[in-house]
Amino acid sequence: MTETPLNGEYDDWLDSIEAGEGYYLKCDGGHGWLPPRRVCPDCGSRDLHDEPLPDSGDIVTHTTVAVATPQFKDDAPYVTAIADFGPVSITGLVRGVDPEDVSIGDVVGIEVGERETTGDRAVVFRPR
Repeated sequence: MTETPLNGEYDDWLDSIEAGEGYYLKCDGGHGWLPPRRVCPDCGSRDLHDEPLPDSGDIVTHTTVAVATPQFKDDAPYVTAIADFGPVSITGLVRGVDPEDVSIGDVVGIEVGERETTGDRAVVFRPR
């Protein structure tokens, strides 16, 4: 596994998901964002607070990568998807299902996994 330097709040966020305490940032206007965020880009509010991340989300788009760059060659084929978890959209890798069986609307849970090629941590979605 390659040693990767910590990436501040992003690594803290991944740690929270691993601990089963995933969260997002919400402003008083009801807009949701992922850290690191200091100001709501929708309304300009600087008053952001942590909210629990929903247990599941819905895939809204996805793509299958069959021929990867050298950095991800051992991961291919893999599916990258965007899933809506309440007010936030999260990008992650879909695992636990054949790439051809991934569909828009699939309900997924979120966890932290590793990239096969680099050993770096990554957001992972699994079917619910």
